[in-house]
Amino acid sequence: MKHTLISSLAIGLVLTACQPVVDKPALQPFQTKVIDFKASGLIAGTLPEIIDALETGRVSSERLVNLYLERIENIDKNGPQLQAVLSLNPDALSQAKSLDKKRALGEILGPLHGVPVLLKDNIESKDRLATTAGAIALKDNITGRDSPLVAGLRAQGAIILGKTNLSQWANFRSEGSMSGWSALGGQVRNPHMLDRNPCGSSSGSGAATAASLAAATVGTETNGSVICPSNANGIVGFKPTVGLVSQQFIIPISVSQDTAGPMTKTVMGAAIMMNAMTTATPDKDYTVGLVKNSLKGVRVGVLNFAKGNSTPILAHFDRALKDLEAAGAVLVNIDERPATPDDFGKMSYDILKYEFRDGLNHYLASTPSDKVSTRSLQELIDFNLVNKDVELSLFDQSIFIASQAMDTLESEEYKTALTMVQKATGKEGIDKLLQEYDVQVLVAPSGLTVPRVDPINGDVWPNGWPGLGGHAAKAGYPHITVPMGGIHHLPVGLSFIGTKHTDAEVLAYAYGYEQQSQRRLEPQYLRNAESIPFIRQAMGGYSNNYW
Repeated sequence: MKHTLISSLAIGLVLTACQPVVDKPALQPFQTKVIDFKASGLIAGTLPEIIDALETGRVSSERLVNLYLERIENIDKNGPQLQAVLSLNPDALSQAKSLDKKRALGEILGPLHGVPVLLKDNIESKDRLATTAGAIALKDNITGRDSPLVAGLRAQGAIILGKTNLSQWANFRSEGSMSGWSALGGQVRNPHMLDRNPCGSSSGSGAATAASLAAATVGTETNGSVICPSNANGIVGFKPTVGLVSQQFIIPISVSQDTAGPMTKTVMGAAIMMNAMTTATPDKDYTVGLVKNSLKGVRVGVLNFAKGNSTPILAHFDRALKDLEAAGAVLVNIDERPATPDDFGKMSYDILKYEFRDGLNHYLASTPSDKVSTRSLQELIDFNLVNKDVELSLFDQSIFIASQAMDTLESEEYKTALTMVQKATGKEGIDKLLQEYDVQVLVAPSGLTVPRVDPINGDVWPNGWPGLGGHAAKAGYPHITVPMGGIHHLPVGLSFIGTKHTDAEVLAYAYGYEQQSQRRLEPQYLRNAESIPFIRQAMGGYSNNYW
């Protein structure tokens, strides 16, 4: 997610928790036919439940793959047309059959044996799938390489079902971009309310998990691209410490901030995925600390300065704090935001542009020359101009052009900016708060209720985005969002942020909250806010009900 999203996001569309008025005239029909697109049966379950069904023989991997393929056909390609899945693995069914045979012989590869998983389409796998970042220039980019995280998933028996749509180039192409849109995949739809922003850049992964299109998905984050779509789609999203999950063979933005992370329905699912995805600590079991009393006696820093000003979100946050206390946590109020140096915003953005130019040039040079003709950022800019009717139809490539103008990573300006930003967000930011207030983790709302998709103006985010996710991203620290309910069917999440390499602890604290609260919402596939009767009534007026 480009820097401007998190830095300029704000609480908006403040809707109070109104109740429908019961004595109004009868409403006119809004839709002639109501279709229930909600998931049911096994695929409506969580990753641990799906693993249990495979282990106990209640479902085969082949059957599971077919169920997901049918659901993708019914609601992603047809029905509400979520457009969350960009491509499907043509060998998924044959791989499932092979894994079923292995299971019958007692040859279990790991906990994910036979589990279908979707990858964000900037992550390489050696399957017959292109890795495109949603761009025409990479539509044939079949590399035959597994990124290390995919190799880890595959080693535990996971099936790569396909690739998810995303904000093109992980939302680092234009200052005026539209989250969830790519030239190859179109606009991802939010399954909770179809005209609402799914957030990005891991929009397809977020929507796919919420809509039960796979047992789990993988996203990537530079600055909010796992957390924001997880918040928007009402799921668990975990951004691990940078470096814990290898970034090799993932289309880059920032070497200092990029990381992949699991996007699942539950914290336990995220921990299971982390066990397979991590290469830095291959023997670490992130599920061990996930016990119901994991918050007992834990001092939790409440980021009052970062809770925003949305009345309904504040109500959910207050309820979340009560849940934390009920789970045994000791709450400590933190009212003062840590200081940042002058030009902090500019330096933060410049770092991304420096690193993007360098990283993308190296990545493009590594792609198959017979499949990818654009071998550098400048060639990509030129390609987009030639194909502007498609690639630049909704917004420009201003970030590409600005990044191309940057110096090398040997620049003193870059080195100074990196040192200052990491210090301000790490040692003098998150670490300082943890130490001064003697707390083990920080909590705040993860984001706001998302606005409508706007193809005319691009993303239009109000000011005052809550939380401290930008600090966690820039410092490279772990950050997880867990559902804390919803506002008029639109989800909102609670963030847990820790210091470097406290990933297991952050997961454990989030699990303790989740077990106490249980506030995940199932998507309703509403057409828009006017599908809610009392909103439709208000929008039409007392006597004018023609919606």
